[in-house]
Amino acid sequence: MNIKIYKKGDILMAVLVLGGAGYIGSHTVDRLVSNGKEEVVIVDNLVTGHKKALNPKAKFYQGDLADKDFMRQVFKENPEIDAVIHFAAFSLVGESMTDPLKYFDNNTAGMVKLLEVMQEVGVNKIVFSSTAATYGIPEKMPIQESDPQNPINPYGESKLMMEKIMRWADQAYGVKFVALRYFNVAGAKPDGSIGEDHGPETHLLPIVLQVAQGKRDKLMIYGDDYNTPDGTNVRDYVHPFDLADAHILAVDYLRQGHDSNAFNLGSSTGFSNLQILEAAREVTGQTIPAEMAPRRPGDPDTLIAASDKAREVLGWKPEFDDIKKIIATAWKWHSTHPNGYDDRD
Repeated sequence: MNIKIYKKGDILMAVLVLGGAGYIGSHTVDRLVSNGKEEVVIVDNLVTGHKKALNPKAKFYQGDLADKDFMRQVFKENPEIDAVIHFAAFSLVGESMTDPLKYFDNNTAGMVKLLEVMQEVGVNKIVFSSTAATYGIPEKMPIQESDPQNPINPYGESKLMMEKIMRWADQAYGVKFVALRYFNVAGAKPDGSIGEDHGPETHLLPIVLQVAQGKRDKLMIYGDDYNTPDGTNVRDYVHPFDLADAHILAVDYLRQGHDSNAFNLGSSTGFSNLQILEAAREVTGQTIPAEMAPRRPGDPDTLIAASDKAREVLGWKPEFDDIKKIIATAWKWHSTHPNGYDDRD
């Protein structure tokens, strides 16, 4: 990526990464630090993030973005911050169905408080980690940014509300935003130093690899009667480094003075659950036992992103465009970190 260096006088500008100890956040921080184009400040409450995922070359503050006094202090101590990348949200669809108020409080109300402080301190650029869940069950494939957004769970609803709040904040206060709606994230830093570690784990690929490790007896595939070539769900997979690059390009896009916008991020190629299983067997050399189970409610047959707009407008060029390459990076992480970061209390 050819990212311009932004300075305020002789001081490098800074990006504030909310949720920088999480899965995608830590990969984005790693990419920002490697680029060396600006300073990086992390805010994370470590509820789902990991201390061991923190990059030592970034400045870290432990706290909650909904704590306005805390956030005022972060901005006060780092006046070079001119843009925010926001990853700090709860993201478990199932949990959102059983505890919706937790999601509307943390995700949606948290966004309101963050924007209030940003307006106070004069920071008017935010790149937001949105989701394909805002689309609900799509009417056609691939999904385009202009398609209807009708979430079918509180997680997707909370993210859609956050997008709408940013639109009104733009209109009223001039806070410019980019919403990046992405699909299934998979993979890890190729050297295996940072990766995916959720508790509980709900994502397909790490669960497949846990079976390969012997940590689970078998993989449960939910539904084999979907309207897809092999009857199992089809999803679009994208590597966290490719997502990181898109977030950095989006910050650059806002710094260049462009209007607020939204972009899908995906590989534009769908893989079924059975295809992922077969690819994982090939990459790992393990048999990976699997069993079919009944469908889960609310699972769409197919979710594939049309990401042409991000490629054309942001200049986004995904590097990890081969599913076996993505799985190989994840396997490197899981092989070298069988217990993840292992830093939970």
